Amino acid sequence: MPHWCKGPACYDMVFLEWDPDIPGMGGLCIGQVFLFFSFIYNNIKYPCALIQWFSKVLDKPDKDTGMWVVQPDYDVDGGLDMDVVHIHSILRGAHLIPVYGHTHLLADIQYTNSLDVFQAYYVNKYINHHAFKITF
Repeated sequence: MPHWCKGPACYDMVFLEWDPDIPGMGGLCIGQVFLFFSFIYNNIKYPCALIQWFSKVLDKPDKDTGMWVVQPDYDVDGGLDMDVVHIHSILRGAHLIPVYGHTHLLADIQYTNSLDVFQAYYVNKYINHHAFKITF
């Protein structure tokens, strides 16, 4: 398992530009980056990222919070739905907040596993003005 500064692995969330002609979250996707890499083909270098997809739960933001809700995607075998994308499709970092529900939280939830524990997450548009401007 890779380590960041001798600590646990850190897999950042990002906004990915899906369709630049559709404004706001309609043209964006959310992904969790697992790996940055590049390869050369026909003397052209291709910078890429391995990401897990997160899909929007509804076609509009949550009525109570004004934030979009996303959930992790899985393949037919229950594994992570992952793809390689060109790094230029990454717009910026994203911040997710778990949808906690109505039960008590487990004591062993840490920042390192919180994206593996919950079933859905709010896309935090209040984290900064950049996120606020693009997540309508």
